[in-house]
Amino acid sequence: MATISSTLSTSFLHSPTRFAVAVTIATANTSSSSRIKRFARFRCCVEPSSSPEEEKPAIPIPTPLPVKPSVASSSLWGISTSTWSAGVAGLGLLETGYLSYLKLTGSEAFCPVGGGGCGNVLQSDYSVVFGIPLPLLGLVAYGSVLTLSLQKNGKKFLPGIDDLDIRLTLLLVSTSMATASAYFLYILNTKFIGTTCSYCLLSAFLSFALFSIRIKDFGLERVQKFVGLQLSVAIIVALALTNSYSSATTQLNGTDDFVLERYDTEITTESTPFAIALAKHLHSIGAKMYGAFWCSHCNEQKQIFGREATKLLDYVECFPNGAGKGKKMAPECAAAGIEGFPTWIINGKVLGGDQELPILAEESGFPVE
Repeated sequence: MATISSTLSTSFLHSPTRFAVAVTIATANTSSSSRIKRFARFRCCVEPSSSPEEEKPAIPIPTPLPVKPSVASSSLWGISTSTWSAGVAGLGLLETGYLSYLKLTGSEAFCPVGGGGCGNVLQSDYSVVFGIPLPLLGLVAYGSVLTLSLQKNGKKFLPGIDDLDIRLTLLLVSTSMATASAYFLYILNTKFIGTTCSYCLLSAFLSFALFSIRIKDFGLERVQKFVGLQLSVAIIVALALTNSYSSATTQLNGTDDFVLERYDTEITTESTPFAIALAKHLHSIGAKMYGAFWCSHCNEQKQIFGREATKLLDYVECFPNGAGKGKKMAPECAAAGIEGFPTWIINGKVLGGDQELPILAEESGFPVE
């Protein structure tokens, strides 16, 4: 018997499983006939991994922290708004620093325009807010704007403050400064008529400039989201100043060698019959005219009435002792809340400025023929 064996073996290794396939083919011849027997045997075995891997626990992915939205940077004439803010605030810092020095030391101010007007305002009751010198408050405000603007430009003075917080803070600070400046301009025009304060005007200009720059930085569309917050800040500032100045009185100050004695202005015009009749009527109903001897508008009002009629008016001089350092408004004028000259009070109604005779007649109920 002859046996021919042929074995074909093929092995595949694929960690961790090994496959083996064996094929055996056998052929046998007998004496009577040739028979071929073929058989195939397949063997497949799977070997377990020698070191089975354990399932690793899933690593939790941290949730990213929310990021505050930022506002795109803006520029004005090719210069970033933060640089503009820093420059304007720097000028304001120099001005308020100089005025703070004058206020704290009692020195006389050098006023390039307006003569002694700067000193008059600086030494008045309106230069102090709740006992704090107004220039010192301005110094702090301008210093804050300068610091935040430099922080916006990359200077790390205040770590942990993001871009949006800086811009919003600058917007609110500039809003409060612009509100205060508008209030002080009102005080200057009503309490210090005829007085020019160049430092007051410069500070107001710088405050309004900062406010405009911050509006430009945000953009009109984005700033609308904060209008309510801005209005709240403006109202708080206005109410605080009103409360602080509730007991303040206008005071004209000057140097020790400057004293403005009271004088009477000559009335050169003659009174018409209508002016005389109106003056008598105003006197009969208790109407009063409040004025100051140095007020040009008060003099014009008297000229409108004429010599005879003016003598019949109930005129209240608000500076009977003259003007100068330490001279304050008369208590009667302060009690009436007089804010400018001349001021008419007719039947409880307040009329500011010099008035034409027909208007006074209408307001007082005097018939006009």
